[in-house]
Amino acid sequence: MKKLIAASVAVLMTVTACSSGAYDATELPPKVQPKEQPAAPPATQPNCGNPLASFAPEDIRPTSHILDKIKARDRLIAGVSADSLHLGARNPISGEIEGFDIDMVKAVAAAIFGTDKGHLELRVISSPQRIPVLQKEEVDIVARNMTINCSRWKDISFSAEYYRSGQKTLVALDEKATSVKQLNGKTICAPAGSTSLDNLKKENPNVIPVTADTDTGCLVLFQSGKADGISGDDTVLAGDAAQDPYAKVLSERFSDEPYGLGMPKSDPNFVRFVNQALQEMKTDGRWMASYNKWLGPDLGKLASPPAPVYGRTP
Repeated sequence: MKKLIAASVAVLMTVTACSSGAYDATELPPKVQPKEQPAAPPATQPNCGNPLASFAPEDIRPTSHILDKIKARDRLIAGVSADSLHLGARNPISGEIEGFDIDMVKAVAAAIFGTDKGHLELRVISSPQRIPVLQKEEVDIVARNMTINCSRWKDISFSAEYYRSGQKTLVALDEKATSVKQLNGKTICAPAGSTSLDNLKKENPNVIPVTADTDTGCLVLFQSGKADGISGDDTVLAGDAAQDPYAKVLSERFSDEPYGLGMPKSDPNFVRFVNQALQEMKTDGRWMASYNKWLGPDLGKLASPPAPVYGRTP
């Protein structure tokens, strides 16, 4: 009965959060997928040098075609989540999407226009949509807890790292396992199109993976008994646990997930501009204030933001 109550609450919150606008990414019920067969490995692994290395920051707005488009339309368009508590989630009272990731794109909009007020459009996208919307340039930037890696550098560009997360596992409060390796035969949800799904299969190929397009989708599967756990970034799972008193997050962390803002591959100069905005945010204290507000209460104190790595050339 407790599980059913929790599930009902999650569904109600999701419906409330999606009361207006185009929010197909948060549609319920989520899709359950059967266990996938392992994909054949590529003949060669992509080589992008140091995946964390981005383009050195400069104020080069006159030579960026994306910045020109943004200024012409008078707003920055950002692809975000609306159901990742503390990262990007719709406030059920104000109706505003808010969180740590949202503060990152607000800083970019303010760097372009002097303020983000009236100059920032947030478009809700699912995890699998992150790269396609950038390739089609349907959005200017994506802030949706996206891990920087070489494979993704083939298709898009990344800012310098703005947060270092790590993958953990959420399970029922009475679960005795202390590691994902002890969950053989258990059904574990991970977002589709995410590094979390790939990492889960590598860490324990004996779990039964299911996917949902959104974080809320995985949480609903867990609360309705269709999944025994959720595997994902510690930032996301902290938000899930805050919504479910009958869940806990295992202390085991089995990956590093460096977050970057995604941008179209066609305009390295726009990436340089964004990196300058992020660096200023880290330097003047806005980054730390955002972390302390959204993530600090669940994830603990942090001494400093991640140091940027530069040196990439077009």
